[in-house]
Amino acid sequence: MAKQWLMKSEPDTFSISDLERVKVEPWSGVRSYFARAHMRAMSVGDQVLFHHSSVDPPGVAGLAKVVRTGVVDETQFDPESKYYDPKATRETPVWDCVDVEYVETFPHFVAMDRLRTDAALADMMVLRRGMRLSVQPVGEAEYARVVELGHTAPPPVPPKEPTVLRQKAAKKKKGNAKTPSGKKLAAKAKLKKKPRAR
Repeated sequence: MAKQWLMKSEPDTFSISDLERVKVEPWSGVRSYFARAHMRAMSVGDQVLFHHSSVDPPGVAGLAKVVRTGVVDETQFDPESKYYDPKATRETPVWDCVDVEYVETFPHFVAMDRLRTDAALADMMVLRRGMRLSVQPVGEAEYARVVELGHTAPPPVPPKEPTVLRQKAAKKKKGNAKTPSGKKLAAKAKLKKKPRAR
């Protein structure tokens, strides 16, 4: 049975549009042992939420699927790559990955803020504070809900009241505030009046 995953990529490095263009790509450059373990747990046919990270706003841009597992990450052997690992050799590679294939770009980008406000996704791993893992498991129901959101236009955001109007409203409210009457002011002054020294 297929499992579901969320995989993060910085769009200025490799975006959902790039995957659409090349069709299939090795998910190379992962240097977290936890993320590597998740990729080693993947099977052909597993479903992937393609997440754009390190962008404003971050969120899920579309879908991919795993088409090959146990792929040697070639970047570990390249001294010119920032993912180069001097400990890795062809005989004993350290890093492996999976090949993913493009499936779909969502009609509606699902931003993280939208994920956070959806009650059905309250326990989703990507929403946990401090969660920076680039490859993480996703529940079947969570996956289905994110796909649904990707095909549903987000609710319209109510327009913000212009700053000038807010300032005028605040001044008007301040001007309408009740002030003490003349009699009350006179009474207060009388109470504060000090007795004459004898």
